[in-house]
Amino acid sequence: MGIFTGLFKSRDKPQNSYDSPSYAYFFGRANSGKRVTDRTALQHIIVYACVRVLSEAIAQLPLHVYKYTDNGKERVTKHPLYFLLHDQPNPEMTSFIFREYLDFVSGIGVFALGYNNRKYNDALKAQIDKLLHTSNYYYNEPIIDAAKAVTKASGLDRVFFTNSGAEALEGCIKTARKYAFLKDGSTNHEIIALEHSFHGRTMGALSITGKKIYRDAFEPDIGNIKFAELNNIDSVKKQITDKTCAIIFETVQGEGGVYPATEVFLKEIRKICDENDILMILDEVQCGMGRTGYMFAYQKFGIMPDVVATAKALGCGVLVGAFLMKEKVAQNSLKAGDHGSTYGGKPFVGTAVKTVLELYEELDICSHVNEVGNYLYEQLECVKNDYDCIIEHRGIGLMQGLVFNEPVSKYINSALENGMLIINAGNDIIRFLPPLIVEKRDIDEMICILRKSIEAI
Repeated sequence: MGIFTGLFKSRDKPQNSYDSPSYAYFFGRANSGKRVTDRTALQHIIVYACVRVLSEAIAQLPLHVYKYTDNGKERVTKHPLYFLLHDQPNPEMTSFIFREYLDFVSGIGVFALGYNNRKYNDALKAQIDKLLHTSNYYYNEPIIDAAKAVTKASGLDRVFFTNSGAEALEGCIKTARKYAFLKDGSTNHEIIALEHSFHGRTMGALSITGKKIYRDAFEPDIGNIKFAELNNIDSVKKQITDKTCAIIFETVQGEGGVYPATEVFLKEIRKICDENDILMILDEVQCGMGRTGYMFAYQKFGIMPDVVATAKALGCGVLVGAFLMKEKVAQNSLKAGDHGSTYGGKPFVGTAVKTVLELYEELDICSHVNEVGNYLYEQLECVKNDYDCIIEHRGIGLMQGLVFNEPVSKYINSALENGMLIINAGNDIIRFLPPLIVEKRDIDEMICILRKSIEAI
């Protein structure tokens, strides 16, 4: 993908701009350099992305960039997102299409606070001028503040910061194996994961991913992994042996089809783990950080896992993940030197995490997600009932999916043509992951475009 970056300044505020954090605004210049739109902005950085057809599911992939615009008012609820879509494969990049898109992807659940939040940006800019990196040999103040904030939010006691969700899952796996090793000195312990799960593409995370299509080309995996079924406690019990050291799964499966774990299943897993001294490990990389209406999805059901992985919205665009654990697990698993990360826990990401959690509290994100999430559910139920091609609707909060009776690629492409960004979850499911600051009016607009896109097929 060829990329060109350019900067230009406008002279006055945007005209006819949408009062919405979920809308993506598209600006461009003709070949002569003249503006091809009458909208202007206070200041914006535009990244030019040469878009190719990457798959049947998504015909064009835009590159996300962002700019703060607020019609002269400094409010954190206006975060336009700028895209530039290349019209035809053209190495000279002389022909472009400029459109505006309603964003119900949010960078695959990353940009929970919308694009270019002023407080968030200012905090990161200030940290750049102070100190970017130290390595995790040394303490730094921002990561200490971040650690205090994320352990408080999760209810867990210790945290290790990584660079991604997949790395966080690798840490979870190592924690489970070391915990079991210290009990009996053996290295043949087993981990139970779930079918249809997705945990990442590094070897450990891939090994516990419950879809063979992701694993087949990279065998052999790390070994001693068994698979059971989500919400089928008997299938889990059948896999348990005296070598089982952990049960790991997503509280809400994302890539696997937007399947929430039931309260009964979660509580039964907790009971099994307590009775057998097995670690209950939850992957909340996508479903955590407020997306379900709770800071972490397990909090809805009043249970506490032993270890949790998080990422995505934890940094709202900055590369950061984390795995957290109870004090008992921390004292009886990884020791200094067992695990490390050159970039993990640097001051820059500490500032991002701390600021994100501050904004969640200031904006009361979880309460907002509960309100608009219920509204989104009602509206998608109406859509499901109106079209024979939709056979099921499931999800929670602002993580929902519509199941179709055929591949959804054509519907995703139709939505793209009609000015909206949505993604799939498997072959037959459209997944909705808007920014957590989405408003009901944005949902109304999404529903209108979705209906239009379905009816166009």
